[in-house]
Amino acid sequence: MLRFGLAPDRRIVPDLAAKLPGRGFWLSARADVVEAAQSRGAFARAARGPVILPPDLVSILRAGLTRRVIDFLGLARRAGQAVSGFAKARDVLTTGRARLVVQASDGSLEECHRFLSGARDIETVRPLTAAELGTVFGRDHVVHVAITPGRLAEALIVDAARLAGMSGQLGGTEKIAASAGPKRRGRIERTGE
Repeated sequence: MLRFGLAPDRRIVPDLAAKLPGRGFWLSARADVVEAAQSRGAFARAARGPVILPPDLVSILRAGLTRRVIDFLGLARRAGQAVSGFAKARDVLTTGRARLVVQASDGSLEECHRFLSGARDIETVRPLTAAELGTVFGRDHVVHVAITPGRLAEALIVDAARLAGMSGQLGGTEKIAASAGPKRRGRIERTGE
């Protein structure tokens, strides 16, 4: 869900952290829902009067959510809760210390599946490109990141799901479950928010 606040000048303001004072309006974190609310006057009805809506509200929300995901990843990196790179992140994953795996949205699907093979019940998100992940870790590009359990991992799961909804993707997180078969390869099942 996304919260919106009403500024004193009757302007609708996205409240991505859900901490602004005053009455808030909640919508599902999906681009089509926000666009429908804009076109049908739902914000004005909820505010009980005329409001000022930015015409590019969906792109503002996407940019804000992308910024939040990048900031949470940066905090996790500085706190020692995020490990990047195939070998290091895979070590955290295989030893059972990972709560979340963040992979680049433009990374090779085969390589991403190979990275996740053998993992059980691990949530996976793909909110950023390899270049965007690389900026967080001081590299040109990063494809695999393992996040250890904690509040930052939980916040990343929520914001990645909201970003996926605003980008028109079906689900925000994927969960790896062991599949039956001789090689016990993992399969990805989508779970919504």
